[in-house]
Amino acid sequence: MGVRFLRFNVVAVLGIGVRLLIAWALVNGLGLHYLVGTTLAIEASILHNFFWHLHWTWGPSGSKAAGGDPSPRNHVFVRCVAFHASNGLVSFLGAMVLMPMLVGTLGLHHLVANFIAVCFTGLLNFFLGDRLVFRPA
Repeated sequence: MGVRFLRFNVVAVLGIGVRLLIAWALVNGLGLHYLVGTTLAIEASILHNFFWHLHWTWGPSGSKAAGGDPSPRNHVFVRCVAFHASNGLVSFLGAMVLMPMLVGTLGLHHLVANFIAVCFTGLLNFFLGDRLVFRPA
């Protein structure tokens, strides 16, 4: 569990980088509204994180969790849908609740608000990934 949690956090830090870079490019570069940019950036980071969690965090050292088990529950598409339904939903809902408060009410920069939202949702996302998405069938 300790190594898995460490790997989860390495992927999370990289995913935060993906999210913030894409949010910056969409909001500051293309002029999208911060909630639209955040939503698209979250999706990019979810796909990034899913790939790395599947192949590294819960990958070969996680035995059958990376898809070696032929049961339908372990199919990559099923796991990706489950990842979106758990981690994705937590990330989207967390951002949509926190971002208007942090940016609109408190006046924080959208990148700072994105980082704070990630910190709030991170632990729950680890639990959901470990117990639901990447758990062997």
